[in-house]
Amino acid sequence: MEKIPMTRAGVEALEKELRHITNVLRPQIIEQISEARAHGDLSENAEYHAAKEKQSFNEGRIKELEAVIASAEIIDPSQFTGTKIVRFGAKVIIAHEETDEERRIHIVGQYESNADEGRISITSPIARGLIGKSKGDSVKIQTPGGSASYEIIEVVFE
Repeated sequence: MEKIPMTRAGVEALEKELRHITNVLRPQIIEQISEARAHGDLSENAEYHAAKEKQSFNEGRIKELEAVIASAEIIDPSQFTGTKIVRFGAKVIIAHEETDEERRIHIVGQYESNADEGRISITSPIARGLIGKSKGDSVKIQTPGGSASYEIIEVVFE
């Protein structure tokens, strides 16, 4: 099976989610199914069908998390401290070359990305455009929203 690059924090977040849905949600859903079953005729019991659907989704998520965690290759970004080349785990400040608008991004694995929090997947167009570049480089990146040029202001590994 192919390894999935992740940070330690990303794996820990997935493990926490797995524990929660296994130890908290799963028993709650089983209880909901049991209560709905007690209402009688299952063929027209909306509560029962909703609980079974929730159970199916939850079990699918458990299997997905187990597979991702088992395939995770934890990469410690601090091992790259001192280098100014963008790679997995880098925290990068880029500036749009036309507007000078700065953007802070953290390049992480696909299962730990969250654009609202500035964590972008290693597989995203921006990350792919930045990988291998250095502080001071100008990078033209093609995104679904169009093409833009950025200057790499800072590269930090923590």
